[in-house]
Amino acid sequence: MDLAGTAVIVTGSSSGIGAAIARRLSGLGAGIVVNSASSPEAGQGIAAELGDAVYVQGDIGDPATAAALVAAAEQRWGRLDGLVNNAGVTISVPLPDFAAVTAGHWEKVLRTNVIGTFLVSQAALPLLQQAGDGWIVNITSLAGVRQTGSSLPYAVSKAALNHLTSIMAKHAEGGVRVNAVAPGLVATPWTEDWHERKAGVEAVAPLHRVATADDIAEACVAIAATRYATGQTFVVDGGLGLVI
Repeated sequence: MDLAGTAVIVTGSSSGIGAAIARRLSGLGAGIVVNSASSPEAGQGIAAELGDAVYVQGDIGDPATAAALVAAAEQRWGRLDGLVNNAGVTISVPLPDFAAVTAGHWEKVLRTNVIGTFLVSQAALPLLQQAGDGWIVNITSLAGVRQTGSSLPYAVSKAALNHLTSIMAKHAEGGVRVNAVAPGLVATPWTEDWHERKAGVEAVAPLHRVATADDIAEACVAIAATRYATGQTFVVDGGLGLVI
């Protein structure tokens, strides 16, 4: 996939999966808009590492952030060819503990994972349509297709994103392709202390390991490069969904 001369926004890209995706796309020649809600030093560091990149700090749940991300691409490169909606949040409440989930938990998770993803996509669509071969990849989760995940609001938010992906793919104009990548458990700073869960995945998943951030970046590139696919959710879980 040759991305020379193109521009891509990667939300939540100061570390983990987002940083791996930004590095992979940059290595293929794309200019990258790096983003994080916090950690500006890390985000600026990734942008500096990539070279042809700009950093925009902002919470994607804020409509102003969506506008700023798209404006940064347009000002730097005069175009936008791709968007990876990677930014997401969860809460520390076990999935079966319904009693512990509050309205505030739902508002926090849905505002970022669903509303924020939509807002950035909405802002990006006009430029993606102009590109002629624009694409969006939403990072969802195995939790959106199986009864698993770090919390109930998180799992439901990811299921909503899978459906948002298919609806946007059906109605996007200008040849814009919209797909999703749904990782299983990934070794990132977010999951650094999830030792029991990782051991469980390694024991039962057919590939007997957890994913790396590079595994997910590879999947993103593969689906973005597949020019006759849209509305699809690509589960990248080492086969875990087959056994849970």
